[in-house]
Amino acid sequence: MSRIMPSKRLDNILQFCVWLEDFEPRIWRRIQVPDNFTLKQLHQVIQIAMCWQDSHLHDFTLNDKRYGEPNPEDEEGLIDERTVRLRDLPLSIGSSMSYEYDFGDCWRHRIVLEKTLPVAQDVIYPACIAGARSAPPEDVGGAGGYAEFLEAIADPKHEEHDEMLEWAGGQFAPDAFSKSEVNERLRRTQRRARKR
Repeated sequence: MSRIMPSKRLDNILQFCVWLEDFEPRIWRRIQVPDNFTLKQLHQVIQIAMCWQDSHLHDFTLNDKRYGEPNPEDEEGLIDERTVRLRDLPLSIGSSMSYEYDFGDCWRHRIVLEKTLPVAQDVIYPACIAGARSAPPEDVGGAGGYAEFLEAIADPKHEEHDEMLEWAGGQFAPDAFSKSEVNERLRRTQRRARKR
């Protein structure tokens, strides 16, 4: 994963609530990021907050404009997310944009700007300040595949129980979320970026 460190000058912090659409109960994260972050850096923070691996394509959509990683074969005029800072987007408190990760599994997210904050001296940014439930595992097959996965791992008599648990690394707790683990992953990524 590339650099997510903010530049030295911070003006404001943006607080977003990010949730996966089409899921009840809701899978969500509340994150705080510097307003000088690019959309690419926001993507990286969301990946870490959801405990995903950044191994699939993604895009953001705001006011009918698409932002993402440029691809010479894309004829739809995708705007390069590395060149767009959050402070330059037409966002106001309560407005939202969409973010889709993995066009095969179609993990659609809603990102709502909740507030703009001054920089707090005792906080390391970016930060995750709240959330609930585990994000689905990578490549589980979208919302339908995730429902089947949860059914299989919850029932030891299910014919795919052992196979699915092994695929998930031996365990999976759909209701688990640890803010401290997310923030530690964010710190580790920042430390690696500083060493480059």
